[in-house]
Order: sequence, then C-alpha cells, then structure tokens
Amino acid sequence: MTQRTAPLPAAVDHLVIGAGFAGLGAAIKLAEAGEDDFLVIEKDGGIGGTWRANTYPGAACDVPSQLYSYSFAPNPDWSMSFSPQPEIEAYLRDVAEKSGTLDRFSFDTELTDARWDESDQRWHVTTSRGEVVAKALISGSGGLSVPKMPEIDGIETFQGEVFHSARWDHDVDLAGKRVAIIGTGASSIQIVPAIQPDVAQLDVYQRTAPYVLPRNDRRYTRLERLLFKHVPVVQKAYRTGIYWARELYVPGFVWNPALATPAKKLALANLAKGIQDPELRAKVTPTYQVGCKRILISNTYYPALAADNVDLVTDPIAKVTGNAIVTADGVERPIDVLIVATGFQTTEQPIAELIHGRDGASLSDVWAEHGMASYKGTATRGFPNLFQVVGANTGLGHTSMVFMIESQLAYIVDALTTMRQRGVAAVEPQQAVQDEWNDDIQRRMKRTVWSTGGCSSWYLDAHGKNTTLWPRATFTFRKLMSRFDAESYDLAPAKATSQHATTQTEGASA
Repeated sequence: MTQRTAPLPAAVDHLVIGAGFAGLGAAIKLAEAGEDDFLVIEKDGGIGGTWRANTYPGAACDVPSQLYSYSFAPNPDWSMSFSPQPEIEAYLRDVAEKSGTLDRFSFDTELTDARWDESDQRWHVTTSRGEVVAKALISGSGGLSVPKMPEIDGIETFQGEVFHSARWDHDVDLAGKRVAIIGTGASSIQIVPAIQPDVAQLDVYQRTAPYVLPRNDRRYTRLERLLFKHVPVVQKAYRTGIYWARELYVPGFVWNPALATPAKKLALANLAKGIQDPELRAKVTPTYQVGCKRILISNTYYPALAADNVDLVTDPIAKVTGNAIVTADGVERPIDVLIVATGFQTTEQPIAELIHGRDGASLSDVWAEHGMASYKGTATRGFPNLFQVVGANTGLGHTSMVFMIESQLAYIVDALTTMRQRGVAAVEPQQAVQDEWNDDIQRRMKRTVWSTGGCSSWYLDAHGKNTTLWPRATFTFRKLMSRFDAESYDLAPAKATSQHATTQTEGASA
C-alpha cells in the first residue's frame, strides 16, 4: 500500500535518502534537534526499507525483537522474541505515524543523480519526481537494498518463473512445483522450511555450508507484554541484557577465534540433531572457523533439508537451460521455478554511482581502486555535507544494526547543529584523518576471524578487503560517535554572493 506522499520542494536544508530504520530515524532526530527543514525521499511506496521489500515466506529477524528496535521507541507489543517481517514493518509504520514527521516523506521518489556544486555549496539532486537542492545529503539507503543476481550462463533463457528472494513474486503458486533455490544464506534458511511442505521437489544449491545456531524463539506471555507496556523499566532491562549477551561474541570475532568455540559446539549440536543421514550431514558441516561467514539461526532448516522431497546440491552450477539447472558434473535437474537467494550488493553500493562530489567523480569512482573508505563510516573526503548511515565498516555480524544507526544519527545531527551554530556552510573530513581511521580499521581487521577464518564471504570486496564490518565492540563505536569532532574536518564558511566579493574560503579550519 502506497502512503500519502509529500510534494517535492525546490530546496531544503537536509535531504534524507531512504525510509527504513536509518531514514526514519534521521527524520525523527532532525525534528527533535530543531532541524525542521528536511525531506525524506523513498523509492518505494511507504515506510519500511528492507522490511517492506523482503516479504518472502518465513521472513523474520535474526536479532532479538527488544534489540532490533529504536531505543527511543520501545514496542511493548512484539508477539515473539524474534520478530517476523510483518511486525517489523508495522512497527516502523507506527513509529513514523507517531513521530509527526510523515508529512515530510516523499514516496515513490527515486534518487537518479546527486551533484555537489561548489559555487553555491549545495547538493543538486535529481529524482524521478523532479529536482531539489539541499545543503546536506543524508544517505540512509542501506547495504541490503539492491539484490545481487548471480552471473550464471543461460539464466536469462530460463522459461519458468525466476525471482530474487528480496523481490518475491507472490503471484507464483509453488504448490506441487519443482523448485530450485540458489544460496544458503540468511534468507534461504528461512525460505526452505517455509516452502518445503508445499513443493513437489526442492533443490537447494549450496556453495558454502553455514553455521546454524538454534533459534531460541518463543512467544511472549501476556504478563510480559503487560509489564512491557505498563512498567517500561522491565522492557529496558530485557534490552540491556540481550545487548550485553550479544556483545560477548565480539572477542571471538575480533581477538581470538578460539573464544567462539562454545558457539561452534552449539551449531554442530544443532546440526547433529536436525540431520541424521551421515552423507548429508557431511555436506552441511562447515569447514571454516565459526563467525568467518554470517552465523545463522534456525530450528527448522536442517529438518527441511532432510525431507524426502529436498536435495542439497553442492556441485557448482554450470548453466541454466530453458527448464533446468545443469551442474559441473553434467547432471541436469528439471525445475519449474528458480528462486535466487544470493544476497545484496554490499561492498559496491549502487547508490555510490549516483552521488558525485566536488570534482565530479562519483563515490563509486573514488572507491573503485581501494574499496569503500570513509571517516567513521559516515563522511567522505571530497563529498562535502554528505553523511552516510550504515557506510563503510559499520556493519555487524553479531548484534543489532539499529544500535549502530542510532550512534551515527547522533553524530550526524550534532554535525548539522554545529554547522548551524558556527555559521559553517560545508564540512568534510581531512584526508589524513580519514586515512588514519581506515588504516586503523584494516590493521585491526587482520586479526579478526573474517580475515583468518578460512572462508570467502560477502563481507569482502573485490580487493579482498573487509570494508563492511566493524572490528571492535559496538559500545566503542558509540563512544567514538558521541560528538561531532569538528577538529577532524575542514570547515568552510558560506561563500560571498554575487553582490559581494567572491573570496574563496574553502578549507578554512576551526
């Protein structure tokens, strides 16, 4: 359902891209700070971001509900300890409606180009509904917004139904069909048990076996929900406890992988319980260190793989024909429906191609040689007044991204407030500071399980660098983002207008 949309103004102080957790959070925090002249543009028809787009069967969050929500907007009505997709989307819509900011959201408005104009120190933005000029550009488009299709010979010739898990075609009836699903990541392990009972045959194509922990999910009792609603300190205690329990994963990820041995044992016990057949169990037993790839959670994935109408295929796919998938061993498996669950474009964010900085180069151009690199995952040299939420090296493999999003939003709002108070027209990180930040991250990354764990994953870019994850504790990130460090930036005052002298003041330091 498309929500009512705001008109596109000619100019605003702050333009926010995306209406998921990041974009909605930005709107709320901007309004709270008195930065009222803003607009949020969203390419889809409503609030929700990835939780509006991903509607595949079984879609749910793998972070506990109490932590996967704004700290400033607790939800006492979660039904489960791990929220299903419809509840998360409904929660975001409810928060948006209560925030009083919905009149500044322009839906069905897609960013097509954004260029920094040094002469007027503004972002000139082109959208599918027109143009708008903004002092600051805040990107909340997220890293899980553009599906990644596999490069498989002949896939375009397939004559049956084919779609990505993030663009689920609900008009396709899978009952009694021969279905193939490519990928065994977070989406796939939810889809497989959801559709397995209905299909005639399900072929699951696995490249690398994931570690799958038990999903300790349960329905909240009526008493708990009453306490959450009427005694908020109880819900806050739940959230705090879950946060610190999740943070216990960090040492095993970033310091010593041996510390993650308990998680590995738990995953292997889950595997042994779910699959009895020795041959199948061997195929789905990971051969790398736990945490090297994203750890998944499910109680139903392994039993679904063991069902009589499911085959796990580990031979590489050679090609797709009009009605089948052919693997490297020459075996041809006929199918009616092909589901692609191969994730998203995370290390090469498509929006980076649309944002052009001072010299006309896009973010994509700047990152092409060495990979994504920004200061604090938020600001990038050469792109004044551009702030990214969930930018380079801000992702997580163990806990809630909402925690990171809130940390970045606090930093961004403080930056904008500082600019207004000091009469600053443009800010961008100093090159030396940005380089030092990223050198430190990559130095820390060398000892993490993501670099030493013996796997390849979507965490790594084409250069083999991990430009997606944060290699430290999340509370450390929050501390580092607690204030806008203006001393790390070049601050430029407003340039003289045509009626005044046109003195160049770019790069003045404060």
